[in-house]
Amino acid sequence: MKKKLSWQMAVLIFLSLQMPGITNSQVSDMSMYILTPPPSETPRINAAKVFGARPGSEFIFTVVASGKRPMAFMAENLPKGLKINSETGRITGKINKKGMYVVKLKAKNESGIHVHILKIIIGDKIALTPPMGWNSWNCWGNTVSQEKVLSSAKALVNKGLINYGWNYINIDDGWQGIRGGKYNAIVPNNKFPNMKELADTIHKMGLKLGIYSAPWVGTYAGHIGSYADNADGTYETIKAGKHNEFHRLVEPDNRKNWNHSKFSFVENDTKQFSDWDIDYLKYDWDPNDYYNTKEMHDALRKLKRDVIYSISNSAPYADAPQWAKYTNSWRTTGDIVDSWESVSKIGFNQDRWAPFNGTGHWADPDMLVVGMVGWGSQLHYSKLTADEQYTHISLWSLLAAPLLIGCDVAQLDDFTINLLCNYEVNEVNQDPLGYQAVTISNDTDCVNYAKPLEDGSMAVGMFNKGNTPRQLSFTFKSIGVRGKQNIRDLWRQKEIGEYTDMFSTLVPPHGVVLVKVYPGNGREQIITRNRRL
Repeated sequence: MKKKLSWQMAVLIFLSLQMPGITNSQVSDMSMYILTPPPSETPRINAAKVFGARPGSEFIFTVVASGKRPMAFMAENLPKGLKINSETGRITGKINKKGMYVVKLKAKNESGIHVHILKIIIGDKIALTPPMGWNSWNCWGNTVSQEKVLSSAKALVNKGLINYGWNYINIDDGWQGIRGGKYNAIVPNNKFPNMKELADTIHKMGLKLGIYSAPWVGTYAGHIGSYADNADGTYETIKAGKHNEFHRLVEPDNRKNWNHSKFSFVENDTKQFSDWDIDYLKYDWDPNDYYNTKEMHDALRKLKRDVIYSISNSAPYADAPQWAKYTNSWRTTGDIVDSWESVSKIGFNQDRWAPFNGTGHWADPDMLVVGMVGWGSQLHYSKLTADEQYTHISLWSLLAAPLLIGCDVAQLDDFTINLLCNYEVNEVNQDPLGYQAVTISNDTDCVNYAKPLEDGSMAVGMFNKGNTPRQLSFTFKSIGVRGKQNIRDLWRQKEIGEYTDMFSTLVPPHGVVLVKVYPGNGREQIITRNRRL
């Protein structure tokens, strides 16, 4: 055992000396830090195990799978009103009756077949697992355009991320023009020549489209919001010509519109979103408040379309029960950046949201800062080291947080693709129970998180926030399991061994070891003699 630990220590020290010194000019090849083995040619369905829709709403679910193409998709016991496209795996239709339907999905190619059980729950809740996808802000900022959004959507498909459940393409601030059209709603500026065409194109790829607004007169980036200066939906700044060719105000003028008015166009905007077939809304202002949150919630619920509703940012903790009731996700923090200080400060301070986090309503610690980011200026590779990126993804997965990539997907390198396409790690995030992991031990720089999973096992993240390799451990008693347990390394998709009472391992600086402890506690009856007093 000592010999093994000595070898591990040598490797960890070597890697810890290498990774912090990486500069942006040296990141073209991060392959030496790839941990997850390449995917098999045999089919593997990586779709969620549970999916919710409301009665009568348009049902859209894509059976996603890794493996060699061509591939055929099948579904047994689909409820009445749904059908599956055998070539794309897309399930569409409508279900009017509430209830739970258990469906057997199959993916087949020349190498084999994979079976996956999906529970379809028709009721009042949607977003039964945290949303996974992409958002434009952390790479394009206010320079977002239809061309850039379409490029990211195509890359999500071509680079295989769609096969691991990444399916939302969300446009952030910067698409808005003026009010007009059928509903006197916000219509796009000339960077988005045809929003309906964009939505149709993205839907044909098996993806979903998201959009952005705010209950202010103007948004953070200086575009119009879902409230107006005047009853007819006009804006004084637009009338005065204080905007560029994209109808954007610049600082400090844009800050003058960071306020509410009495003229709401929320229902106008949601009707337009519905006509475009929008699937996700980010609603952004500060401080988040009950009235504006519920107003948008009520307007979205009038639609015959299920729209994920996410509010931003820094939602007040005192109103957590309201966010859980009226939204599908709420931002718990301000904007994240690609630094260890930002990621660690945000990620390791989410415990207080655990009582409110769960199926249909998710606490959101902000987007993933991996890959090429830049916020509209010159893009650069994430300043996080490889170990810090493993910590970032592991922690967000344990927290059951929405997973939204914030980078230019078209420029994804092999390391980042590998980071985002580990189905065992993603399954921790997408577990149907929907529990948020909480700390089971916290000793200065050494933090352990544990999360119960649907199959009775436990996901445990062992995090080293310090600057040198550390030996971390947890006892089985601390996570509530008994007897012999198997330990599996989720990033390496590799069995470590069978253990009793505790597990210990070396963890690199700013790094993580993410394991699954299984089978957990047995469900059989236990009969023992009474102890003598």
